[in-house]
Amino acid sequence: MNQNKANKLSIIGIIIFLAFSVLLASVRSLANFFTDLQWFSLNGYIHTFLVKLKSEMIIGIPLFILIAIGLYFYLLRIKRKYYHSAHIFYNAVADKRIHVGMIAFSTITGFFLSMMIAKDFWLDIKMFLAAKSFHMTDPIFHKDISFYIFKLPLYEALLSTLIILTILLVIFTVGFLFILMSLRQSSDVILQDVQFINPQQKIRSFLDSEVIHNITRKVGVLSMIVLLLMSFQFFLKSYELMYSTRGVAYGASYTDIHVTLQLYRVLCVISFLLSFLAVYAIFKRNMKLIITVPASLIGIGIIGALIASGVQQLVVEPDEINKESEYLKYNIEHTQAAFNLSDVEEEIFTVDQSLTWEDIQNNETTINNIRINDARPLQQTYNQIQGIRLYYTFNDIDLDRYTIDGDYRQVFISAREMNQENLSDQAQTWLNQHLKYTHGYGIVMSPVNAVTNEGQPELMVQNIPPISDYNIVIDRPEIYFGELTNNYIVINTDENEFDYPSGSDNQTTRYEGSAGIELTSLNRLMFAIRESSMKLLVSSVINDDSRIILYRNIIDRVERIAPFLTFDSNPYLVWNQNDNHLYWIIDAYTTSSFYPYSQMFEYNNKPINYIRNSVKVVVDAYEGTTKFYRFDEEDPILIAYDEIFSDLFLGQEEFPEGLINHIRYPQDYFDMQTQVYRAYHVDNPEVFYNGEDIWDIANEKYMGDSQQINSSYVMFKLPKGPAEEFALIVPYTPKEKANMTSLLVARNDGENYGKLYIYKFPKDKTIQGPMMIESRIDQDSVISPQFTLWGQEGSKVLRGNLIVVPIENSILYVEPIYLQADNPNSLPEMKRVIVAYQEKIVMTQTLEQGLKEVFGLDTPQIIIDDETLSPELKELINQLNQLLENQRDNADNLENIINDLNQYLDEIK
Repeated sequence: MNQNKANKLSIIGIIIFLAFSVLLASVRSLANFFTDLQWFSLNGYIHTFLVKLKSEMIIGIPLFILIAIGLYFYLLRIKRKYYHSAHIFYNAVADKRIHVGMIAFSTITGFFLSMMIAKDFWLDIKMFLAAKSFHMTDPIFHKDISFYIFKLPLYEALLSTLIILTILLVIFTVGFLFILMSLRQSSDVILQDVQFINPQQKIRSFLDSEVIHNITRKVGVLSMIVLLLMSFQFFLKSYELMYSTRGVAYGASYTDIHVTLQLYRVLCVISFLLSFLAVYAIFKRNMKLIITVPASLIGIGIIGALIASGVQQLVVEPDEINKESEYLKYNIEHTQAAFNLSDVEEEIFTVDQSLTWEDIQNNETTINNIRINDARPLQQTYNQIQGIRLYYTFNDIDLDRYTIDGDYRQVFISAREMNQENLSDQAQTWLNQHLKYTHGYGIVMSPVNAVTNEGQPELMVQNIPPISDYNIVIDRPEIYFGELTNNYIVINTDENEFDYPSGSDNQTTRYEGSAGIELTSLNRLMFAIRESSMKLLVSSVINDDSRIILYRNIIDRVERIAPFLTFDSNPYLVWNQNDNHLYWIIDAYTTSSFYPYSQMFEYNNKPINYIRNSVKVVVDAYEGTTKFYRFDEEDPILIAYDEIFSDLFLGQEEFPEGLINHIRYPQDYFDMQTQVYRAYHVDNPEVFYNGEDIWDIANEKYMGDSQQINSSYVMFKLPKGPAEEFALIVPYTPKEKANMTSLLVARNDGENYGKLYIYKFPKDKTIQGPMMIESRIDQDSVISPQFTLWGQEGSKVLRGNLIVVPIENSILYVEPIYLQADNPNSLPEMKRVIVAYQEKIVMTQTLEQGLKEVFGLDTPQIIIDDETLSPELKELINQLNQLLENQRDNADNLENIINDLNQYLDEIK
């Protein structure tokens, strides 16, 4: 008795716990929904938020009713059949329990199944309905590519779901019948008044009973449904051959078309016929026929696989190039189309290597924008000399171009963000993290081509508040939205926000923007539940005017609004010269892994075989205003998204005027294309098959390591181009060779944005690749010993990016050299520049000096060592060097004097 009571109490306790957990989860879900609804509404994307909810309800509610009612009446029919066959009479108490259980089971099952299906399928169904033509068909079935992108994935997913649901129904059927037999059984019916001699006879009689007949009949019908679904699945597998990996390239191969396709068609018909045989066999309980059904499918599948393997090995492989040539051509064409490489313009770059000093002077903009600073050491330098306080961090260094004081120039720019993780332990309080330390402050900007005498970058914008010697004004330097702003904040409280440090004091401020949701009493409760923070509810410094700002991390922000897009890994900051505000630009991509015959590659750890940079997103660093702009009006996937999310995208013509000149061809996208183009620049199937013309991305020595060269933004004048422009380039070499074979170039400026060019070098010349230049540096009788000497003196020699600079019809190579002392707090300092051209290679203090030496205009220079000479002596030497420069033609007779003076300065050291 006590044991039963204890068991009942335990059951009641478990029920209460489960009910409380469900209630808690429901309240949290309600709070999340309520707060997200307000956030989307505030940002102008209420339709984008509700379209998912509406779609799930439109799919889920009818599906729930259908599944719940259908399952209930299905179970009710099973129960009635069982009662009839077992001669069981109605019992009010027992049947009420069973009836309640059926209702509960049907309701719960219907709810969860409909919820999962609606959640998983709503976007696929919307995309199916909004499908747009690609104006290109596959070469086998001649279906528009949209069938594979928008429709086939939905067909496959629905079919798999139906098969799973049918199998579940088989389990429910058998399980429910056995539950009925355990709860309501009639021994006289089962035994049928027969006196059994032994247990075997009893079992045989049970298996022959009407109850078991009912079970087998229902299982037979469901088995027929499964086989019919499998028949349709084999039909769809024919189209899945567009993703086959059997042949020498991705997509259907000779064997797939001539054997596997026929096999799927045979299996489709056989499955259809066997579905009826299965019903007959189960109804008749003919075990031989029952076994024959799956055995036939397995047997045909094995025979087909053996035939395919035999054809591949005995027919295809001995004559592979001829057999696969047609399919290789399909693979090449569709891969180029899927990765937007069909329209790469090919030009021959003659590489005359006939540059003169006059050419250098005529390409002044190109020369003045050669990058002698690198982002990696620059980030360390920014953080040390411009971090100001430990809680400020320069998370990333971005490269852009601006017209400043009339000069078009490349610059590095970086945001000084608030990194709350670097606050001291005692400062890691709720008030500091959410009310006090709310934003970063200002930017640092430096030209790519200039350093101080100490080897540090010359700063065009620096300090807090930002100051500049140029015509650069930033009206809103506060950065409330960035890459490190991960916490929500509450603004307009009774507590002033920290603005920036000023000497020994701190300046405070109050947010003047429009971002944030008002914290009414109800909102305070909802956000307290959402953030699991009672402080939001009880804090006395939060008043009626306070607002809460969510999703301040710009990547979290855009992914929250448009999770169906793939976002670039490198957002970049832009100073808008029209309104003097700061904005983030984020590139976004539409992707797919269902493009037929297109080779699969990996992006962000996800396999894809189609990508377009169709969207650019702008986020105001102060207001948080987030706008999505269409930049590829021909992308069918984007057109479908635009139709579904009607309030999300704006046209390219609405892109802010002050930012349009700062859009960049994204490096992630370009790097993906460069990987694809290594092999897929070839149009000839035979050359592709033999791998005769595969390229590698060139290598370089960077910061002590050998690595694949990164694509880089450079400013130069394209052959036949009217003026210098901002471009993204990467050099190629033949596979496993060091000489350079071509340059892939993406244009960034104006109406030429997005155009790709491949500049191929003559094959009858050896054009030096980056690693060939690196080897020459290592072997140079002047440079290499100097590296060794610096290393022996306690400095670490760091080699920056080797920049390939096209000028006229020639190639120039430039590499900055950094020195870093062997102590933890030292900064890398840009001390030398290596310039290489043809057979000449020099290392000098400045790029200008190096160019003059390479082109025969070298002037003797007195070398300044900043650590050993007084400021007065350094100034005197600078003046002397300038005099020598002005009298270059008469300076040769002074060379011995200068050399003697340099030797004397070395002795001083």
